[in-house]
Amino acid sequence: MTLSLDQEPLPLLGIAAWSGTGKTTLLERLLPGLRARGLHVAVIKHAHHQFDIDQPGKDSHRLRQVGASPMVVASRARFALMMETPDQEEADLPMLIEQVRPLRPDMVLIEGFKSWPLPKLELYRASLGKTLLAPEDPWVRAVASDGPLSLPRGVASLELDDLDGITDWIAAWPARWSAMRMSRPETDEQSDVRSGEAGS
Repeated sequence: MTLSLDQEPLPLLGIAAWSGTGKTTLLERLLPGLRARGLHVAVIKHAHHQFDIDQPGKDSHRLRQVGASPMVVASRARFALMMETPDQEEADLPMLIEQVRPLRPDMVLIEGFKSWPLPKLELYRASLGKTLLAPEDPWVRAVASDGPLSLPRGVASLELDDLDGITDWIAAWPARWSAMRMSRPETDEQSDVRSGEAGS
């Protein structure tokens, strides 16, 4: 499936960062604040391809091993859906979004799908020695960093240690969604770089 945002009513925001930046730790700290602001937030997280929430020997694992697909396990408190996708090269983000849509979240935070074309908040730590994604990725709408940065036009600057500031920025995302769901306009500098790459 392809991800088309021009008519997408559900606010989506990617959380993009290099490994070691602390994406999950930040989300763990942000979610209580978003909930306190009255937001029902769904999270889709990319994981290692071998991950499994089921346990060998359990009834659900045994049934899945012999062909149940999907396998849904439910109790009064929660349910889990497990689906084998052996023929996919990568996780199908549009399909995953459709799984959470019926639950009517106010927004979906998407961790780890940084190559997908969707608006993103980039987390950046200079100490990791990695390149900043925002200059090359027109989908980055804000960068939360641990120091001052030169950012492209249209990219908001946030402080990585300012939890309330980041929470406020994310909490306002559903209201900004209709105006922010497309990539940033390409700058003259980006256009020159792409032209140079095409000619090399």
